[in-house]
Amino acid sequence: MSGAINWCSQVVSVTRFGLMSIPQRRGAATAAIIGIAGVVTVLVGVLSIAAGFQRVMAVSGSPDTAIVLRSGADSEMVSGLSRDTTRIIADTPGVARSAAGPLSSAELFVIINLPKRATGTDANVPLRGVERAALQVRDTVKIVEGRMFEWGKDEVIAGIGAAGEFGGLDVGGKMKVGRYEWPVVGIFSAGGAVAESEVWTDASVLQAAYNRGDSFQSVSARLTSPQAFQAFKDSLTSNPQLNVKVVRQAEYYAEQSAAVTRLITTLGFLIAFLMAIGAVFSALNTMYSAVSARTREIATLRALGFGSGSVVVSVLLESLLLALVGGAIGAGVAYFVFDGFRAATMNWQSFSQVTFAFQVTPGLLVRGVEWSALIGLVGGFFPAVRAARLPIAAALREL
Repeated sequence: MSGAINWCSQVVSVTRFGLMSIPQRRGAATAAIIGIAGVVTVLVGVLSIAAGFQRVMAVSGSPDTAIVLRSGADSEMVSGLSRDTTRIIADTPGVARSAAGPLSSAELFVIINLPKRATGTDANVPLRGVERAALQVRDTVKIVEGRMFEWGKDEVIAGIGAAGEFGGLDVGGKMKVGRYEWPVVGIFSAGGAVAESEVWTDASVLQAAYNRGDSFQSVSARLTSPQAFQAFKDSLTSNPQLNVKVVRQAEYYAEQSAAVTRLITTLGFLIAFLMAIGAVFSALNTMYSAVSARTREIATLRALGFGSGSVVVSVLLESLLLALVGGAIGAGVAYFVFDGFRAATMNWQSFSQVTFAFQVTPGLLVRGVEWSALIGLVGGFFPAVRAARLPIAAALREL
């Protein structure tokens, strides 16, 4: 027990001496801290893009809401349903009902070009035609400015994300699409869901404008309960009159987000890894400088009976502490710069823009600090070994 206490006291003593000498090496130490902070900032910043995009898709799904597409379709863009099919879906057992009828909205989904406010370049924006039950199927949708469009008129309402990101979506203005001009009469929120990236209008009006006849691309239906999904699905998929695919809304949007999230995460780790290599060399340089500056001190301690193990641990601890300082700075910068920053990216399933806010989560901050700790340990390992192997007699003779 006393041996362990003695070893710990040696580690504390050597580490204290090392930390006290940092002001003499402040240039190298500062460079290492800044390098590591940069790695953490970039890593957390890029991963916050994926987290924000994934969150938008996650909150878009409700366990008691289902989406019906044509069988084999993986998105609304490649789906197609007839009016007769949508009526059968609406009358299927398991669909919730109100005094006005089934909570089922047959919908049309088209892509329009609108200029981005920041750059003026055209971007693909979803224009969704909905039926009257849409606001009850997606009960998070709320008009926050202006009013709801009138059914049967060529008016639109814009999601709050789309209105902020794309031009021509101000209330009172007109959205120009080809030779058509659609008055913008309202802005809506949807609890952060992907619907906030869309523009909505009456499905029958959109059908006429795009010569779609009486066809639709999907049906969104609110069920009586999450447990009613399987019976609802079985009833539709076993019906010989239909050729449809039924998925939970949450599962549909999770699948939509998978490819983009995977791409962003991969790129984030790749960029951070390349930067981390440079940060490791910076840490190596800092700790080699520390060992060189303390050659005689370390040799004196070894001559007084301090073990090589305590020297190794003390150098590693010093490197780790510097790295953690850099990690904490990088995490703080990432949080204040990126958290809540709004942007738009392409959803490759629908080939349309999705607006979202970067999300710097506690998990991402912890991951960034973990990376800084790893860089510090790797950067301090070889200098620590060198310090422990210094020949005592030769080191004492160095100036």
